[in-house]
Amino acid sequence: MSDDGGWRLKTEHVTSFSYSDPAFASYNEVRVVPQSNSRQSRLEAKLATTPHAAQYTYWDYFGTQVVAFNVDQGHLHLQITSSSLVETKPPDARPTATWSEMEAAHDSFSEYLAPTEQTAPDAELRIVADELRARSPGATVDSVMSWVYDRLEYVPGVTGVQTSASEASRARRGVCQDFAHLSLALLRAAGVPARYVSGYLHPRADAEMTEHVSGESHAWIEAWSGSWWPFDPTNAIDVGVRHVMIARGRDYADVPPVKGVYAGNADNSMSVEVVIARMG
Repeated sequence: MSDDGGWRLKTEHVTSFSYSDPAFASYNEVRVVPQSNSRQSRLEAKLATTPHAAQYTYWDYFGTQVVAFNVDQGHLHLQITSSSLVETKPPDARPTATWSEMEAAHDSFSEYLAPTEQTAPDAELRIVADELRARSPGATVDSVMSWVYDRLEYVPGVTGVQTSASEASRARRGVCQDFAHLSLALLRAAGVPARYVSGYLHPRADAEMTEHVSGESHAWIEAWSGSWWPFDPTNAIDVGVRHVMIARGRDYADVPPVKGVYAGNADNSMSVEVVIARMG
């Protein structure tokens, strides 16, 4: 454990593709490398591919590190392995902007107030957003997070990455990206800038040192109320030492872990395995 009460988390994220016939070439972009920012420090990071391919890195519009590579030979399998060691920090004090301060900042955050295909609220959600708008932006965030946590039941497999916030709300079930999209829809409709965050969450608050446990990609949100404040609506908790942040955007479409195309007529299947361990 670090001196400030943070954790050191080791992650390994393996994405595997199998093709029914050889893929003659493929171009891929991956967003699986943790960032360094005010609440976490990336100590180590490595990304390897099989077949081996030259990599180049850039940062996208939203500040996410993207690793891109081409596989220029025929292949029946493609494996992408991202390994990292990150030191995380406990939450800071919450920001306390007033509504007048928020309104003055709206032009600066217009892209995080505008609805997207996955976060556009329907008429029912607009009414809910009006009802949840509280005396302060911070209190509104709390109201929205509580409403979303009560509204949705965490049920894997009933939604997909294209499911909208309104669809998830009507179904009353979903997974982490649905909790995030619904929170974004309500916050933006209430006048609070908010953005989507992808990363990892260690599933155990009482994690044993060096114990490797199965995990998965996770999603949460950051709301602006004087500064960006991260909150995990799926678990109704502040983002803290168990969270490892990778990417930010307007919704899931801006942060997919792997995006690519390949040449050939083969069908493909994908599998993902995430392992996470507390190292300190």
